[in-house]
Amino acid sequence: MASNRPVPEAPFIPAQRETDTFGYGSYRAEEGPWEEWNPTEESVAPVRGRHRVAKQRGGFARSSTVLGVGVIAAVGAGGMASANTGKPPVSISLPDLPSVGSLFDDGDAAEAPEATTTALSAVGVTSTDGEQDTDAGEALRNRIMAQAEQQKGQAESKATAAALASAEKQTAAAAAKAEKEAAAKAAAAKEKAEAAAEKAAEEKRLAELAKQYTLPTSAYTITSTFNEAGSMWSSGHHTGLDFAAPTGTLIKAIHSGTITQAGWAGSYGYRTVLTLDDGTELWFCHQSSISVSVGQKVSTGEVIGRVGATGNVTGPHLHLEVHPNGDATGIDPMAWLHGKGLNP
Repeated sequence: MASNRPVPEAPFIPAQRETDTFGYGSYRAEEGPWEEWNPTEESVAPVRGRHRVAKQRGGFARSSTVLGVGVIAAVGAGGMASANTGKPPVSISLPDLPSVGSLFDDGDAAEAPEATTTALSAVGVTSTDGEQDTDAGEALRNRIMAQAEQQKGQAESKATAAALASAEKQTAAAAAKAEKEAAAKAAAAKEKAEAAAEKAAEEKRLAELAKQYTLPTSAYTITSTFNEAGSMWSSGHHTGLDFAAPTGTLIKAIHSGTITQAGWAGSYGYRTVLTLDDGTELWFCHQSSISVSVGQKVSTGEVIGRVGATGNVTGPHLHLEVHPNGDATGIDPMAWLHGKGLNP
């Protein structure tokens, strides 16, 4: 700010004071004489900052300036305190009041700028700081949302993986069950096919045997079976198979073989023993007559005697016994005949 230029120096003239000075009885040295002081550029310190000083008159203008500076300092201190305490800022506004100096201005001073209402919370806070706070909050919000989306995606991935694992497990179980059922069906079908094949093979074999074997008589009735209990038999049970038929009914050789016995045999009456090539003995008992002799070879279906009622009997019939390998204990003739393809 420019200072007042010095005025031309005036010649020294001693002051002429009246002897009767107001308030004092005599002249005092401290009252003068004085010289007029004019500030120069060297004696006045330059004013720093950007301030607009209106034309001042008297001491009240300087007091107005000091008061305005004090208000600004107080407002700044309040804003700094609000920012430092960390508490939410409180908006305090000042009314549009004219400066104190303008109250005493005589109108020559330049018009002061209109005062504006400013919130104390906004003092000392620049727009850049507000934008930075907004950006930081937005970044934090975006980060939280991203983490939430990531966690949601991870949860969905885990749920999807669990569902896939469960579906794969169920599929594997269903496949294993289907495979097991298919294997069981295949095994049953195979077993059935094998059984059918065996049956067919056995039927074929029996058919071939049936051509080699024949029943011992015809027009008969089965009256007693093997191992049947009764007091009429000396052993307490029946030892053969009885074909009841009229006396004189022909008795035929069941299979080809050799006659090893032919004659009377006690309770068996007249009996013929036919020994087969495998050593099995066939006993034909209670005959009325014998048509072969010992050592004679006979073929299947050849007549070897006739049905009778000799020996321990209750009526005419053929008593047949089967003794494998010539054993004394015989087996069931019915089962043996079935094994040869014959059904008595």
